Amino acid sequence: MNQTDASLGVVPIIISLAIAVLIIAAMWKVFAKAGQPGWAAIIPIYNIYVLLKVAGRPGWWLILMLIPLVNLIISIIVSLDVAKSFGKSGAFGFFGLWLFGIIGYPILGFGSARYQGPAAA
Repeated sequence: MNQTDASLGVVPIIISLAIAVLIIAAMWKVFAKAGQPGWAAIIPIYNIYVLLKVAGRPGWWLILMLIPLVNLIISIIVSLDVAKSFGKSGAFGFFGLWLFGIIGYPILGFGSARYQGPAAA
């Protein structure tokens, strides 16, 4: 194995870490805008619970997020509600948050969107 082979494995790791840091920072900002603790973005499972609260959905929906196939439908509903909670359209919720969250959450977190209260409440 030469130097080039070893460096090829490092590049995807660096890119993955950069994407992870971007998503964590964006979710931190989204939670902070919604009056929730930003650090919740780095705690697995709890971050889903906080996202449900931001969307205005009950905490017991976390159980639904653990059921295969059901979690797809629930995650779409939550994404739509989070978008509406920030004054965005349903299309933004589906495409921006659910389908392309790597783009949508930084737009919500770092953009001018303001939290207007839980949409599903």
